[in-house]
Amino acid sequence: MHNLAASPRTLTFPTNASPSYPSSSSVPFPIRVQFTNSFKTQNSLSLNRNGFRLFSMIHRSKPTDSRNGFSRKLGVEDGGVDVDAGYGIGDGGEVGFEVGGGFGIGDRDIDRDIDIATLGNLCVDIVLNVPKLPPPEFNERKDYMDRLSASPPEKRYWEAGGNCNTAIAAARLGLKCVAIGHVGSEIYGNFLLDVLNDEGIGVVGMSGNLDAVDSAAAEYETLLCWVLVDPQHRHGFCSRADFSNEPAFSWMNALISDVKAAVQRTKVLFVNGYGFDELSPSLIVAALQYAVEVGTCVFFDPGPRGKSLSIGTPEQQSALGDYLRMSDVILLTSDEAEALTGISDPILAGQELLRRSEHAKWIAVKMGTKGSILISLSGVSYAPAFKVRVVDTVGCGDSFLAAIAYGFVHKMPKLHTLVLANAVGAATAMGCGAGRNVATLKQVVELIKAGDLIEDTEFGKEILDKCADVQEITLLSKMMVNGGVDRVNRLSFEDVVPELLTRLESVEVEEALPS
Repeated sequence: MHNLAASPRTLTFPTNASPSYPSSSSVPFPIRVQFTNSFKTQNSLSLNRNGFRLFSMIHRSKPTDSRNGFSRKLGVEDGGVDVDAGYGIGDGGEVGFEVGGGFGIGDRDIDRDIDIATLGNLCVDIVLNVPKLPPPEFNERKDYMDRLSASPPEKRYWEAGGNCNTAIAAARLGLKCVAIGHVGSEIYGNFLLDVLNDEGIGVVGMSGNLDAVDSAAAEYETLLCWVLVDPQHRHGFCSRADFSNEPAFSWMNALISDVKAAVQRTKVLFVNGYGFDELSPSLIVAALQYAVEVGTCVFFDPGPRGKSLSIGTPEQQSALGDYLRMSDVILLTSDEAEALTGISDPILAGQELLRRSEHAKWIAVKMGTKGSILISLSGVSYAPAFKVRVVDTVGCGDSFLAAIAYGFVHKMPKLHTLVLANAVGAATAMGCGAGRNVATLKQVVELIKAGDLIEDTEFGKEILDKCADVQEITLLSKMMVNGGVDRVNRLSFEDVVPELLTRLESVEVEEALPS
């Protein structure tokens, strides 16, 4: 069983009963719940505090089940702080469950001074206009990249890329951000560090002390990603990681203490599928396991890599499965959701991902000009997209994620969070490239004030038809009248805007104050 500093109070229930747990006001933490009889069928246990679910467990067992020692950090539904928890199953099939810590909702945030930390995928984008995109065939593509690399591009073509996009977008929303990853000591690494520093983003290295090795060797250099744009504004991407069977930084094999400290201090740890280009599956899973252990919420965006990971090596498939099962928030496009579930409908695909997950609180599905949906245990929320002149879509998904993290950390209503995310993604699409070109706070505020939405009443009807069994549906529209019928809650855009603008304008004021 999980060791607790305080002596837990024990509550005992027979397993053939339906135990009820008294409110936390009458039972001080920590507590232990003990089932005394052996299991015969299925038993479930749910602990709640102040209206928040602390833990929910369904266990199927035979009396001979003798597993022991399972323990993990368990989260509060729909955001918030986590609690220490564990259970063990004895030879007779009895289960002991305990929750510890002696703190209330929100108290754990006191020593978490980072809002979001990104893991890996720190790269420099080299953005070039080309007459045509690189060929798909492996050897021809490799020759193409070698020719590009032979002549170092001018600095005006360099841009911070990868997870830097998310970190910059989040920092511009007022979140405290840290980028965890490897940055080399060459000119590209120095450029990346300067950009992140200028945006107020901290950097935590994953590589530790490299004094004993040749840190100038290619495998220790900052990863470069060539972002190629053809005359039709289509994009092609290539890096040295595309031409190796091993991750770019396969020499990294453990989480160093600095990384663990950052994970423990942050409220959200973000990982995306491109991280597998750099880091081994075992290292990425180690970060997940440590985040779960210390109660840090995990955001995961499989991205285009999700499909290849799902048919990749056994280690990649297992790691992908772990992240889909254990992440608190999963973000993906409708195409990516279909690739992982085989379900073309984004709502049904999101519900399937939620059903498969053990930890997921939110599944956020991006649908381009149709807007976005957020699927949770309590229902489905939908917000239409903003109407903008699209210049470049690179970084839009990263920016969207930053806003979802903002809403999650600040415990905003789900629909408000979606509206903000759509606005940040759309504002990024109005610029050229990502990195320092992602949405600014001013652009987001102006877009929300303009309130030019792409109305799609037919899609709203589809949601109602496909969510017959959903507990609650929340829809946003500029045209709909406020109010709800049964489980459908309709909100007007004008009712959402004031809270969003109040929050964002307060960030503008804080940024304007002298530091």
